Amino acid sequence: MKTREQIYSKEALGILRDVSMYGSLTEAQLLGLYPGKQKQLPNLLAYLVRQKRILQDENGLYTASPEPESYDCGMAAALWVLIDFIDQVDYHSSSEFPAKIIFFAQDEVYEIVYVASGQEVLISHVLSTQVKDPPNYIILVDKPEQIAAIQAPNIRGFCTVSPDGQVQYYQKQ
Repeated sequence: MKTREQIYSKEALGILRDVSMYGSLTEAQLLGLYPGKQKQLPNLLAYLVRQKRILQDENGLYTASPEPESYDCGMAAALWVLIDFIDQVDYHSSSEFPAKIIFFAQDEVYEIVYVASGQEVLISHVLSTQVKDPPNYIILVDKPEQIAAIQAPNIRGFCTVSPDGQVQYYQKQ
């Protein structure tokens, strides 16, 4: 017979990995990253907090450190985009500038790139310099009006994320 620890160890390790890697996550984001675990996850989160393996701040965010880095709204929004694809995702990880998140789905590499208002030209330039085998880009913007100013190869779509985590997708005409 398996113990509770054996049953939940895979999810616990995944939660610890995700909280460490992405910085600050809400319970809703964690629930989105672990579909089908809605009943078990709140108990597992409470257990990890009690064990001091993760922390929950006054805003309800789960973090790995008592002194977390400043909240990254671009990463938080990129997580909602990742969650939209989670059923197709084989692997995901945080990434380096300009991407926030990289993931593999259906034998393809995707990068979620957050473009803050005013960074359209910079990001277009950076993405256009990736000459050898660029990944598929999902461009996350603050406002749909930014889309016209972004030019780069392999852009598969654009999106915005509302404060409650709803993702809206766009394509250039």
